[in-house]
Amino acid sequence: MQPSTYLIAPLLEGFEWFDDALQRSLKAAGWEPVTRAESMVILHVLVGTRRPADIARALRLSRQAVHTTIGSLVDAGFFKLEPDPEDGRIKVVVLAERGAQMHADANAIVEQLGVELEQRIGKRRVQALRAAFEADWGEPPVVTIKR
Repeated sequence: MQPSTYLIAPLLEGFEWFDDALQRSLKAAGWEPVTRAESMVILHVLVGTRRPADIARALRLSRQAVHTTIGSLVDAGFFKLEPDPEDGRIKVVVLAERGAQMHADANAIVEQLGVELEQRIGKRRVQALRAAFEADWGEPPVVTIKR
């Protein structure tokens, strides 16, 4: 990773390191690769965002793009669409059996990646990263710039 004065750059590089390692490891375990967009949609569903419109909003993508991505994951057997219990006119995304199997494998891989990262950068640094990301950052602020 290259040093940067912008915090967002190493944050992105760290995310990409994890996502690339996860995707490579899943492929080595026999799973077909998923795109970065599919990976991001899967992650949002796993943390509880189940309505396609909410996923699109969170990813700042068009609803059409997210529906296309969800459709490819449904076709691959990872997701299924079910009526929203709160509004039957809307479909929500849920893990299909195959998606649950991949999720179990991904969880095991992520655990191992945490151990690998501890070996590479040290346990204290990984603990500090976890503590920093688990802290309540509050609502994203709007800052002003001086011109």
